[in-house]
Amino acid sequence: MDLKGKDLLKLFDFTPDEILYLIDMAADLKAKKKRGEATLYHPGKNIALIFEKTSTRTRCSFEVAANDLGMHTTFLDPSASQIGKKESIADTARVLGRLYDGIEYRGFDQSIVEEIARYADVPVWNGLTNQFHPTQVLADALTIREKFDRIKGIRLTYMGDARYNMGNSLMVLCSKLGMHFTACTCRKYFPDPEIVEECKKLCLQSGGSVTLTEDTDQGVKDADVVYTDVWVSMGEPDQIWEERIHDLLPYQVNAALMEKAGKDAVFMHCLPAFHDLNTTTGKQISEKFGLNELEVTDEVFESARSVVFDEAENRMHTIKAVMNATL
Repeated sequence: MDLKGKDLLKLFDFTPDEILYLIDMAADLKAKKKRGEATLYHPGKNIALIFEKTSTRTRCSFEVAANDLGMHTTFLDPSASQIGKKESIADTARVLGRLYDGIEYRGFDQSIVEEIARYADVPVWNGLTNQFHPTQVLADALTIREKFDRIKGIRLTYMGDARYNMGNSLMVLCSKLGMHFTACTCRKYFPDPEIVEECKKLCLQSGGSVTLTEDTDQGVKDADVVYTDVWVSMGEPDQIWEERIHDLLPYQVNAALMEKAGKDAVFMHCLPAFHDLNTTTGKQISEKFGLNELEVTDEVFESARSVVFDEAENRMHTIKAVMNATL
């Protein structure tokens, strides 16, 4: 399959076969790394990493993956880039496209990464926008296949705020690959109706399904995967924290909820997670709201059902596959 030159902006742009091809390649590259085999397939190439939002896993994954492929990276944080400030997005993309062989963007609206791709003339990879997070869900798919030896037919329940990048991207992944996606949350936190309808059309071809429910018993019944993410982004005002905690606390992933899921169900989270008081943010939440855990309890996070660190590792392997395939 030839994906050379193709951008990874959102999974809507990829066929099911293309997505599975990337997952297969990631598994192969992972096996080679475990065996100590070199994969210097792109020696001397250079990639630009634009980070308007900070990250640990995405940055490290791109840098290690690039190094394993024989490439060099340039990291551009908000203070090191003039994108959209002193220089337009289009002009920045045209300059970087002449200097680099590929560009990663992690930041805000999806329109930004789409505009970079329009003008860059090299592959562009979405490391996260407000609407989509394709590299994360590719890693999730690889992790699911490792745990269940299959992807099609898996039942995945997303707990919490399903309106943004993770809810959207998981729903698209499931709809493309014949999985059964459930968003279990308050109605006000359901995904965008237009994206829901588009995914339901995809399900007619894949055999998957999309379900939206406020009922936790119904939401996790027979689930193979229970997934959640943080409820509030840092920097949002206290009243937003208070509102989200009030609305979403009934959808916390705890031991009682996991018992209602399938007997072999695993817990997944894209990280970071507020599951204890071992972070500055965790302590602040505890002081302000009297809670030691938010979207997931420490009991579940540290349990044998939790595969969150397998997911974190697989970010690197799937990102490596994306870069290898598109370069």
